[in-house]
Amino acid sequence: MEPSSTQPRIALGSQLISCPDVLTLGVLPNLEDYPAWKLDMILQAEKIYFPTSLYADLFQVMGKKMFPSVNTYRFLGDKIKQTLLFQLQNLPAPRTRFYFGPRQQQFITRDFSFPFIAKKARASSMGDGVWLIHDQNELDSYLSQNQPAYIQEFLDVDDDYRVVVVGDEVAHAYRRIPARGSFKANISQGGTVCLENIPGDVLELGLRAAQACGFDLAGIDICQSREKLYILEANMKFGTRGFHCAGLSYRAILNKKVSEGRV
Repeated sequence: MEPSSTQPRIALGSQLISCPDVLTLGVLPNLEDYPAWKLDMILQAEKIYFPTSLYADLFQVMGKKMFPSVNTYRFLGDKIKQTLLFQLQNLPAPRTRFYFGPRQQQFITRDFSFPFIAKKARASSMGDGVWLIHDQNELDSYLSQNQPAYIQEFLDVDDDYRVVVVGDEVAHAYRRIPARGSFKANISQGGTVCLENIPGDVLELGLRAAQACGFDLAGIDICQSREKLYILEANMKFGTRGFHCAGLSYRAILNKKVSEGRV
């Protein structure tokens, strides 16, 4: 059924489908597949929610406002671009280098001492694609499956945090405790959520990092090592178990912010 003449807020992605103040149009890869009234709404809208990676850059060119921001999509799942942005914005992050091809990769053990962290540079999440490299055999195995190489110093981590930023505010934050014997604190890797005593400087750093990078919907991962805080990465597709553990509904928080015009 076609909407009324009053232009509602519109979304393409399904994240706001339960929000009564938003009409979700769906994501179609071919514009000609949209009914004329839906395409007209897209063209006329000043702001579009959850435009998806397919359309975010296009709407940016058209001068449309959007949520999440175009940067949130542009840096999604790309650890190399995120790390370079952290460095350019002078945000605290572990020492990290990238190596493209065998000629560069022969210098990894010159630049880093074992053990160190190796990651899949792109399209990994939830703690997958992260390895603790102890020796040359493990490094060779990593390099045989991962190009380019993303190498990061190993930190003796005292605490690990997730700070979730929605719009220009911290929506939730919690400490992540790794499973026994694991160096990964990801909840999907067996880590547990602790809601107590989240330091104010962790919240401040998470929000400052998101704003400096232009991310308005992201889970910022932060660790503390030897009393210093480091940003590890920004997760644009983050899990919501930390919200559930606190008795919170991520979707309700998001819907409320949209309905109140705060994002």
